[in-house]
Amino acid sequence: MNQHSGSRFIQTMAGIVLLLAGPVVASAAPPIKADSMGLSKSSVFSVPEPKAYDYPATQPGASKVLPRAYKDAPPQVPHSIDEFQPITAQMNMCAACHGQPALWGQKLEKGTPTPIPPSHYTDLRNAPGKVTQNLIGARYNCNQCHVPQTNAPALVKNTF
Repeated sequence: MNQHSGSRFIQTMAGIVLLLAGPVVASAAPPIKADSMGLSKSSVFSVPEPKAYDYPATQPGASKVLPRAYKDAPPQVPHSIDEFQPITAQMNMCAACHGQPALWGQKLEKGTPTPIPPSHYTDLRNAPGKVTQNLIGARYNCNQCHVPQTNAPALVKNTF
C-alpha cells in the first residue's frame, strides 16, 4: 500500500465513522420546543403584543423616594416626565430642579428635589478628582439611566 492509498483509506474510514456517528450525536439531546426558548414562554415564531403599563401621573414633589432595585442602582423617577421631554443638553428640566449642588449632604425636606450627585459633575476619565460646576459629557441625558416608575412586574426574579 503506497502513501497515497493509505491516506485515501483513512479518509474513507473517517467518513464512514462520521456517517454512522452523526445520527447518534444528533439524537443525544431532545430538541428545544419553540415555546421554551425565551422569557415569554410563547413560540419564538409568534409576534407578541406587549402589554401597556402606566407611568405615574404624579407631579414632582408629590411622591416618596422609591427604593433602589439593587445596591448602587440609579434611582427611579417617582413623578411624570411627560412635560419634560425631550431632554437635551440645551433644554434639561431635570437639571433645572435637581441641579442643586448646595444641597449635597444635607437632609432634605419632603418635596425638595434630590440633587444631582457630584459624580455627574466629575469627569472620571480626564479629571477624576475634580468636581466641576457643569454636568459632564452625556450626563445631561437623565433618562438614559433614570427611568420613571411603572406598574410593570419584573420580568425575572431579582436576586441582588
